[in-house]
Amino acid sequence: MFASMILDILYKDNHIVAVNKPHGLLVHRSSIAKNASEFAMQILRDQINQHVFTIHRLDRKTGGVLLFALNEDTHRAMQKQFAENLIKKTYRAIVRGYTEDEGVINYPLKRDDGKIQEALTKYKTLQQTEIDVPFGKFNTSRYSLVEIYPQTGRMHQIRKHFAHILHPIIADRPHGCNKQNKMFKEKFNMDTMLLHAKSVSFNHPYTNETINITADIQSELKRMIKQLKFNSSILND
Repeated sequence: MFASMILDILYKDNHIVAVNKPHGLLVHRSSIAKNASEFAMQILRDQINQHVFTIHRLDRKTGGVLLFALNEDTHRAMQKQFAENLIKKTYRAIVRGYTEDEGVINYPLKRDDGKIQEALTKYKTLQQTEIDVPFGKFNTSRYSLVEIYPQTGRMHQIRKHFAHILHPIIADRPHGCNKQNKMFKEKFNMDTMLLHAKSVSFNHPYTNETINITADIQSELKRMIKQLKFNSSILND
């Protein structure tokens, strides 16, 4: 699927490199996806002919800004910023239904080992749309385009939080709505999870400069923004 891929490099200096990770590409090898043979870490390493260290992770199904360090000292410094919640991340997603104009989701999440962790997500609604596609007992279907600001970094936090408030992200499995996901596959030939890591902002560990990195929305999310009749001017924002 990703053979001979060249990753879109968004930022690079002697310490940090950022790429726009495609939806469906694993960040690195994982025991939960043993059938996968291509990984962002290895593709980038071969592309720039330099060893890289993963600073953070994105779900396989999520596209957008992904950071790597080019040396161990930078890796440790950036991991410390993430651990202290000093790095600001912004996501965009298409979710089922009409969300509130803005909201805060404060809902603890359980890890695989059973440990409960506090989790906090803020969001605002950018646009809403209603299309003439019947769903269930309704004659139309409603969707929201939201901008999301996770305040903590738990596994699948955004996906679980929007499922919790009954506005699941489209094409999210297993946290989303299976009936909606099936409808999108059958009607729009679309099964890419519509969650995009739009931007990351942090203080450079060596220069202390504020670095803001933004990734363009990728093709399937662009297509669905137009297909669902959102105002496409959002693509330039």
